[in-house]
Amino acid sequence: MSSNHKRNFTLGLLGAALAAALPFAALAQTFPGKPITIVVPFPPGGGPDLAARVLAEKLAPKLGQPVVVDNRPGAGALLGAGMVARSAADGHTILLTPNTMVISPHVLPAGAGGGLDVHKDLVPVISPATTPMVLVANPQLGVTTLKAALEAAKKSPGLPYGSPGNGSPMHFAGEMLKSAAKVDLMHVPYRGVGPSITAALSGEVKLLFTGLGGAVPHIKGGKLVPLALTEKKRSPLLPDVPTAGEQGVAGVEVNAWYGVFAPTGTPAAVVTRLNKEFNDALQLPDVREKLAGAGLDILGGSPQVLADFMKADNERYGKLAKELNIKAD
Repeated sequence: MSSNHKRNFTLGLLGAALAAALPFAALAQTFPGKPITIVVPFPPGGGPDLAARVLAEKLAPKLGQPVVVDNRPGAGALLGAGMVARSAADGHTILLTPNTMVISPHVLPAGAGGGLDVHKDLVPVISPATTPMVLVANPQLGVTTLKAALEAAKKSPGLPYGSPGNGSPMHFAGEMLKSAAKVDLMHVPYRGVGPSITAALSGEVKLLFTGLGGAVPHIKGGKLVPLALTEKKRSPLLPDVPTAGEQGVAGVEVNAWYGVFAPTGTPAAVVTRLNKEFNDALQLPDVREKLAGAGLDILGGSPQVLADFMKADNERYGKLAKELNIKAD
């Protein structure tokens, strides 16, 4: 090939690359072109719903479009996640979910998510927050410590405990406690944090594993009794409540992260823009105050942070599901 031909060939390749990049650059500049929907795969009233609504309020003026929250509960977060995965890959429909979405495929029957592969069909945008988890009791149970709750469970085999759903981190916490303390507890799954807390408040279940945020108001009001944090350390929101480990039950350490995802195929420029706007919103003092008050630890950062969370949880909970024989019940 002559030097002129080589030069023309190289210029042609560069031109083609630039032409291919132009639509993505243009999309980043024009995005969003219509309202944005944040799908939350749980009912209203829980931590994910609160986080989505607090952030949506701040994102709307920055993006110049309305940002609405759409609650789509079911199938351990896989129903809402599947809806997002099947939507147009343009950033206008995104998902905000706890890590239940990554855990559910290890617990629910094959096909529960309609063929969704959470690792291939969705791309990470940001992890806005994490949340500690707590074991609480209805005052009717008459216990104020983890030790007393375990004694009650030994006297009443099959004592029910609630969680926000099959495959949730709270479900795993309950099964880990059963194994570590060698007690017989019966799992009662609900369709989200809100319904599970309602059940605990009414006495339908006397024990509940839940995110700290949804429980704090009821703990402070004396309607729920905190027994233990399922963390390595105590929470500033409940500094007097010890961890399970501090109370002699080792290995019950589970927490939850929240993740924002877009459909696979969403242009990188759009993911970058969404990541920036979420990060900016997380720095606003009133946002930080509202999320912290709801028991959430603000995180943020790059999409890779969320990708690393997904990988670690997929490996950990896949192993735990087999070891503890956790399945949908």
